[in-house]
Amino acid sequence: MKLSITPLGGLGEIGLNMMAFEYDGSLIVVDAGLMFPEDSMLGVDFVIPNITWLKENHSKIQGIVLTHAHEDHIGALPCILREIQAPVFGTPFTLGMVRYKLEEFGILQHVTLQTVRAGDSLTLGHFLIEFIRVNHSVVDGVALAIQCPAGVVIHTGDFKISYTSAPGMMTDINRFAHFGHLGVLALLSDSTNVEKEGYTLSDSDIGDNLKGIASHSMGRVIVALFASSITRIQQIVDIAETLGRKVVFNGKSIETSVHIAKFLGYLHMPDGMEIRINQLPEYPDDQLVIITTGSQGEPMSALARMAGGIHKYIKIQPDDTVILSSKFIPGNEQAIARIINNLFRKGANVIYEKISDIHVSGHAFQEELKLMIQLTRPRYFIPIHGEYRHLVLHARLARRMGIPPDRIFLIENGQPVMMDSHEAVIQDRVITGRILVDGKGIGDVGKSILKERRLLSEDGFVGVTLAFDEETGIILYGPELFSRGFIFENQSGHLLEDAKCVILEVVEDLPPDVPGRLEKIKSRISTALKKYFDFAIDRHPVILPFILEI
Repeated sequence: MKLSITPLGGLGEIGLNMMAFEYDGSLIVVDAGLMFPEDSMLGVDFVIPNITWLKENHSKIQGIVLTHAHEDHIGALPCILREIQAPVFGTPFTLGMVRYKLEEFGILQHVTLQTVRAGDSLTLGHFLIEFIRVNHSVVDGVALAIQCPAGVVIHTGDFKISYTSAPGMMTDINRFAHFGHLGVLALLSDSTNVEKEGYTLSDSDIGDNLKGIASHSMGRVIVALFASSITRIQQIVDIAETLGRKVVFNGKSIETSVHIAKFLGYLHMPDGMEIRINQLPEYPDDQLVIITTGSQGEPMSALARMAGGIHKYIKIQPDDTVILSSKFIPGNEQAIARIINNLFRKGANVIYEKISDIHVSGHAFQEELKLMIQLTRPRYFIPIHGEYRHLVLHARLARRMGIPPDRIFLIENGQPVMMDSHEAVIQDRVITGRILVDGKGIGDVGKSILKERRLLSEDGFVGVTLAFDEETGIILYGPELFSRGFIFENQSGHLLEDAKCVILEVVEDLPPDVPGRLEKIKSRISTALKKYFDFAIDRHPVILPFILEI
């Protein structure tokens, strides 16, 4: 009997992380992440993995195991758990964030959540899973040692190896070495930062840099970061305490994560240090630190509202120091730049990653990735979590570390690998892909809808209204034309009037007794107007005929 490893998301892309492991009829799922929409996905809220294959195998699923609390690992859970009934396992902070999300979607009462901790073991079907503590940019992250009769597979999750982390937060390299000594069948390792040489920056160095910036600020210190960055939030709270400043948390997501972290004991604040946002006027500016959301340029985030001058409580002032303590996620650069420029216009001193070391990645650099391979000494190696170039570079790194090329598997979503201690073989693809979520609609927006939205956004539309007598076919009303995003109607001159003539010619060419006359008129009006607008003004609006028989 062989172990099957099937990536359902997260290979060849950033986000959508989901992996399935199957042995002798037992199947476990690791992570269920989302991806934020690309620029071409107009109107889409987020993207989740296609779970058609999981639904076909739902009777085998023993559970969903989570590595940590980032959206690209847990964000798809509310949508997926509507389709698949399975218990969910995760560490306290991870499940705290999951519980909040499921409550928002109204399905918390229907889902079984089971808490595990680093060092615990869990049996699911034929699998024995041990949770290994790893350091990442969110607390309570774990890697997985997935054991079955075929062997042990190490799934690193997102990790880095830092020796300056807080006690209880460091990656447990001794445990990885333990499994390496026993024998690891396969290592599935995070590839996100494989392009970076050396080691990740020290957390303590970042803390020193943040303290230096805050110490020299004459006014308020406003720090924007990811809501789940509890370790960074603790650093900022400690700095504020040292400088005698009060702390305000602003933004729904950050208030939620801080509440969970304080309840679980991951975030510690002196009594009386935190104040409410409506208390800001009661304190001098040089006694305040504001921790907020919006480091990725999200349009309705607290920082975006500050930069736009529309925040209810916080107006940016010349002495303010604004720190964006996070990495710029690819695709967000323009939105972030817009906010930074607006903050500068209002006189703030803005600090971001290009001008100061104020953020440390949660993903391992090359030397740490090498160390993970040395510790685990796997028979097979599969790079995961990253765009295709990251996977290729990580595969090359593994080859330089001595793993034979025929034991390195460069796979993408939907490509299962069957393995045991004797051989490993890539199998035929299973169904995978991306499901677009827009509002409450899941999967009802596809390529054709996105194409229509793109056309509407680029060229607008022209609507045509016509009414006919059902018996005689005589025009009773119209044709009337109206447009949106195409041309100002009061400046259209003869354009729309001539378009009416084009429509009348189409109608006159079709006798009243022609079968299917209404549909034919709609089709011919669309074709004729497209040709006319292309010739007259070199534009290509969407044509929407509204034709009635009375």
